Amino acid sequence: MTIVEIEPGGGSWWTPILAPYAQRTGGRYIAGWIDLANPNASDRARAARTAFLTEYADASIYGGVTAVDFGMHSGLAVPDGGADFILVARAFHNWSRQDGMTDRYMAEFFRALSPGGVLAVEQHRAPAGSDVTIAAPNGYVPESYVIAAAERAGFQLAARSEINANPADDRDHPFGVWTLPPVRRSAPAGQPADPAFDHAPYDAIGESDRMTLRFVKPG
Repeated sequence: MTIVEIEPGGGSWWTPILAPYAQRTGGRYIAGWIDLANPNASDRARAARTAFLTEYADASIYGGVTAVDFGMHSGLAVPDGGADFILVARAFHNWSRQDGMTDRYMAEFFRALSPGGVLAVEQHRAPAGSDVTIAAPNGYVPESYVIAAAERAGFQLAARSEINANPADDRDHPFGVWTLPPVRRSAPAGQPADPAFDHAPYDAIGESDRMTLRFVKPG
């Protein structure tokens, strides 16, 4: 399979699973991250993509990991039907803040996937019926928001799982989902950590409640 991971960041979670899997099964791993074709891409972002490729350069473990442009400027730089599996993990709360971004990206994923290809989604989950404009700044979006966007793009919902559910997550955290592990934020974004902040009640919750969805491109 040709596997595309969207916005892997430092690659500390899914990349060490997906890239070795591709290597061992004769597939290919691609990171869709940082739009280098965008003239406004920062030096920091460009350096992060270079660091990511360096981190996963050992072909004996990860295969030939590559990265392609991904963003509003370029879309997803994968040929039509060039991917078999696309993973989006914890990104929709960012995309929902800009009009049209989610729909633009969902259309790109649909275009890039081969017929029968899979779009997999793992995302911090807001309660059913939540207003996405209120929930998303805290890192959460309702499951219905993701499903509706996928269906508008032409995907079919094939399966959903509670494997990443956490009923203990009440979503009432002073610094949004990032108050919880693994980020464990103790101050507003951009401010120094508060050494007096009591992490205990949030550590007891564990990681966020998450939806896990599988969509398929018909064909």
